[in-house]
Amino acid sequence: MATYVALCNFTDQGVRSVKDTTKRADAVREAASKFGAKMTHIYWTLGKYDLVTLIEAPDDAAAAAFGLAISSAGNIRLQTLRAFSRDEMGPILGKLG
Repeated sequence: MATYVALCNFTDQGVRSVKDTTKRADAVREAASKFGAKMTHIYWTLGKYDLVTLIEAPDDAAAAAFGLAISSAGNIRLQTLRAFSRDEMGPILGKLG
């Protein structure tokens, strides 16, 4: 399994309630599970991104399918999806929080 970081923004800019935020997180988690991926971390409003998600996926094809799925789930637009090695993940997780 490789770790991927998905950087996303919301397509709508309305007020986000706790219920709305939970709905979006559930949509991301569901999209990941459909393709054999697992959402390991989720961060809200981090820098210029509304949503930063870390997933573990078996290969690039599963990660790409996940990226396409979240684009249609919960009004989320995927900006970047990138794989990182375990060595690269330490500093990234440190910056995220």
